[in-house]
Amino acid sequence: MLALWSAPRCRSTAFARMMTERGDRVVVHEPFSRVVDFGEVEVGDRVARTEQDVLAALRAIAAARPVFFKDTTDFHYPALLADEAFLAASTHTFIIRDPAEAIASHYALNPDLGCDEVGFARLYEIFTAVQAATGITPVVIDSDDLLDRPADTVRAYCEAVGIPFLPDALSWQPGMRPEWQSTDRWHRSTSRTSGFARGSGDGAEAVAADPTLRAYRDYHLPYYEKLRAVALRP
Repeated sequence: MLALWSAPRCRSTAFARMMTERGDRVVVHEPFSRVVDFGEVEVGDRVARTEQDVLAALRAIAAARPVFFKDTTDFHYPALLADEAFLAASTHTFIIRDPAEAIASHYALNPDLGCDEVGFARLYEIFTAVQAATGITPVVIDSDDLLDRPADTVRAYCEAVGIPFLPDALSWQPGMRPEWQSTDRWHRSTSRTSGFARGSGDGAEAVAADPTLRAYRDYHLPYYEKLRAVALRP
């Protein structure tokens, strides 16, 4: 089982789209955040209604086929953090983005954004829990590297987690994926892409000019910096 954890709006959906294009794993989209947000989520052939159900469903899939799931930390996942066996047995990886850019993108979709929902503190909490359970530093990639040097960054990621690098998966057909439908407005920008590409504007200046958003940035920046310090250097 291979996992990618991300604060919201850190380009994790694009990474998951690449993993889908590979075709060598079952790809599960945001099972933890969906079960918290909607009260239930389909994971394989099961309907999960709790975090524990999600953990069991992921284990069931992984017993039969390789699985990749990605999820975001706009919510807190106590059952995940308490399950040391799951943290130790799976390969948990992390993707980051400059918090000011992530906050700008998040705020544009959710004007009621709260500080905790920005997600970097929770992301670091999962990172340290995995580190404690495994005794090793998990793989971290910076999504700026992914956009600037996609082939080198994905190759480095694949080498680090022990899967083959498949360059053909770096491009795909644009379109809205079925697994994105229930939260489609969050994935429209990715649905228009055919590969890893930088959009126009980052919104960092607007975040700096807004006292509330600037406070969010300042709170989460140290967690980002700790993760950035150990990120792969493609």
